[in-house]
Amino acid sequence: MDHTAVLALYDRDMREGARPDGPTARIERAGAVVRQIADERGWNGVLWSGLDAAGADRAIGEQIAFFTGLGRDFEWKLYGHDRPDDLGRRLAAAGFRAEPEETLMVGEVSRLVLDGQQPEGVRVVEVTDPAGVDLVVDVHERAFGTDGTRLRHRLLDGLAAAPEAVVAVVALAGGEAVGAARMELVPGTRFAGLWGGGTVEAWRGRGVYRALVAHRARVAAARGYRYLQVDASSMSRPILERLGLHALSTTTPYLYGG
Repeated sequence: MDHTAVLALYDRDMREGARPDGPTARIERAGAVVRQIADERGWNGVLWSGLDAAGADRAIGEQIAFFTGLGRDFEWKLYGHDRPDDLGRRLAAAGFRAEPEETLMVGEVSRLVLDGQQPEGVRVVEVTDPAGVDLVVDVHERAFGTDGTRLRHRLLDGLAAAPEAVVAVVALAGGEAVGAARMELVPGTRFAGLWGGGTVEAWRGRGVYRALVAHRARVAAARGYRYLQVDASSMSRPILERLGLHALSTTTPYLYGG
C-alpha cells in the first residue's frame, strides 16, 4: 500500500470532503477550516484545516468564537501531519485540552488477514433494533467506564435515518454481551471507519476484538469499500497490525469547553 497516496486520499475524502455523521449534523467550510455542527447530542468540531503559521491563531480564535456562540463544546481533531507543525501547542495555548494520542491506521480490505479462528462459544451478530443497541451500550460502559448516553442516541438515530451507513455488532457468549463495536460507511468514498471496539475485562485476550474487526471487514468488502480506517489505541494497534492495517499518522482530540 502506498502510504502517502492513501493518506492524501483519506484527507481529501474523509476530512476536507467530509459528510455529516448524522441526520442532525451539517458540514461547513469556513476559510481554511472544515467543521461539523450538530445538536447537543452530536459531535461538534473541526475535521480538517489547511493553515499556516501566519493565520493559525486567528483561525483558532474564530472557531472558538463560533462554537461558543452556539453554546457548544467542541473538538479540534488534530492529525500528526497537520500544519503548522506547532498547531497542537497553539491549541493548548488557546485553552484546548489534549486527550490521549491515537494512531490513524488504514488497511486494504482485500489484503487483510481475516481467517483466524473465532473464539470458542462466541458469535458476532449485527444490531438492528433498540434492544440490540442497549447491548452495545452496556458493553461500551463496562469496557470503557464511560457513560453511553450519547452513543445510544447516535446509534438509534443512525439506524433509523440511514441504516445502510452504520453497522453495529455485538459479540455474544451464550446470552452475555462480551464485546461490541460499530462501523460507519461513508457513501461515495472508499473508506469504512471502525469505531468503539471494546471487550469486557473478563473476555480480553481471547480474540473477541479480532472477531469484531473481521466481521465488519467482511461487511465492508461485501458493500464495495476498499479501505478500513481505525483510530487505534495503544492496546488495539498490535492486533490491527497483525490483521494487516498500517499506521499512517496520529490523531489527537483537542477539547474545548465542558
